[in-house]
Amino acid sequence: MSKAGQGLDLAADKARALKITPVSRETQRRLELYVDLLLHWQQKTNLIAPSTIPTIWTRHIADSLQLLDLAPDARVWVDFGSGGGFPAIPVACALADRPGAIVHLIESNGKKAAFLREAIRITGVPAQVHMDRVEKYTLSPVNSVDVVSARALAPLKVLCDQAFALIERGAIGLFPKGLDVAAELTEASKYWNINATTVASKTSPEGCIVIVRGLEPK
Repeated sequence: MSKAGQGLDLAADKARALKITPVSRETQRRLELYVDLLLHWQQKTNLIAPSTIPTIWTRHIADSLQLLDLAPDARVWVDFGSGGGFPAIPVACALADRPGAIVHLIESNGKKAAFLREAIRITGVPAQVHMDRVEKYTLSPVNSVDVVSARALAPLKVLCDQAFALIERGAIGLFPKGLDVAAELTEASKYWNINATTVASKTSPEGCIVIVRGLEPK
């Protein structure tokens, strides 16, 4: 496909995404800077699946932004395994004008952490990259956290293991999942008493978001 054709596809996809998850003009501009940077880095570093590039706005941006409605008053987010920045950077773009907002991105891969730092610099969003493993980060003293998120990182049981320290302190967990969510909930419930609900995804008919409001080890 020519660059012009790809540009038209991306423009149409952006329009669809912003209809699903409307944002302010300022937030849209920050998101545009982020997408441009990601597509530039994608040429040398695999940040997203190449097959999802034509639908980057719906598949990744809107898919991330939909989490905001599930925690409308949240200011402090911790995102596990941020990778190419989803959902952390879109969330930070939307929270940039909210006093006291900050998103902590936990990413152990050096190249991806470097990309995330550049994305934060370019967009000017309130976010910080921690080049660390999730387990080590959650063992350290952490200030009050409102939301812990993770997208396409690990099965729910593992996410419960990783997020317990934060959820125990009052955070809610927001974990996008796919068709296997029922099996993941069943497996996790063997090890955890979970106060969890699911909400249908706005961007994928097969997807949902698992909202974890309480965890107790069995």
